[in-house]
Amino acid sequence: MGPLMKCVQRVALPPPPGRADGGEAGLWDMFKLSLAPHAIPLSLLAALICSPPPAHIPGSGAPAGKADMELLCCEVDTIRRAYLDKNLLTDRVLHTMLKAEETSCPSMTYFKCVQREILPYMRKIVATWMLEVCEEQKCEEEVFPLAMNYLDRFLSVEPLRKSRLQLLGATCMFLASKMKETVPLTAEKLCIYTDNSIRPEELLLMELLILNKLKWDMASVTPHGFIEHFLNKMSLNEDTKQIIRKHAQTFVALCATDVKFISNPPSMVAAGSVVAAVQGLNLGNTDSVLSSQHLTVFLSQVIKCDPDCLRACQEQIESLLESSLRQAQQPHSLSTDTKTVVDEADLSCTPTDVRDVNI
Repeated sequence: MGPLMKCVQRVALPPPPGRADGGEAGLWDMFKLSLAPHAIPLSLLAALICSPPPAHIPGSGAPAGKADMELLCCEVDTIRRAYLDKNLLTDRVLHTMLKAEETSCPSMTYFKCVQREILPYMRKIVATWMLEVCEEQKCEEEVFPLAMNYLDRFLSVEPLRKSRLQLLGATCMFLASKMKETVPLTAEKLCIYTDNSIRPEELLLMELLILNKLKWDMASVTPHGFIEHFLNKMSLNEDTKQIIRKHAQTFVALCATDVKFISNPPSMVAAGSVVAAVQGLNLGNTDSVLSSQHLTVFLSQVIKCDPDCLRACQEQIESLLESSLRQAQQPHSLSTDTKTVVDEADLSCTPTDVRDVNI
């Protein structure tokens, strides 16, 4: 039953009055007319039902101002989401995802082996632009990391001129939104975000090229899928899980903009983001199962990796957050971005309290 019919049902309609006296038609007659052949338009019916109630309904017998009416219109533009399926959070699904991520990881050496014009700082600039577009369009959290996965996988197999890097980024967002959005981004809207430097026809041609180079394998595993599995295994209330989820998703998006995390599989990025979020929120003391040491060991067993590798990934995430906050407080420059990409991995710094970050 559509939202308009729900709106009609919530109205306390008077009993069907007689019309022998030629009186004015009431709401009941309008409702019957909407169901009859050659009915009045539903938009007109909705406008009549959702309008302020009259002082007196002719033929209802109720005195003015005492008509029993409850006007409520449920016709709103909201995205309907399916309930979380617990069957998708089983260990069998997790093991399948761990196997699938091995085939969807890009090459970590494409800057040296494949690309001649594309440099790491150029990827950083395009990734930051893509993240801003996704945030402004209120895309699903998984759209941006998936788009960056497409971009890195394409650059791992196909040389590209630097003048076409923004076209590649826009097309990757176009494809990722088709995979994850109920209402995907349009080619025209993405061209507007490039200041019309590309045309929709170019974007559609690039879309076909990406699909061919990636062999139509677009269902890549992203860190967001692993986050839900990790939270499902943690004995926490839903409010705490939601806070951890929001912080971890922010860390995942931040990692997608940095070239240092290309070599890390999505499961490790997700686990490191969850540990960094829990530690930054001070949710566990030394003896708690949510302590950094216990949680790192637990998640490393879940994803079958070395605890030291996971701990190093977590420290990288915290270092990236520290440098990002520091750069946000300083004027941006090309030389600063270049130096950060090349040298930031060797800097040691104190992890930033994630409660100071405006998620």
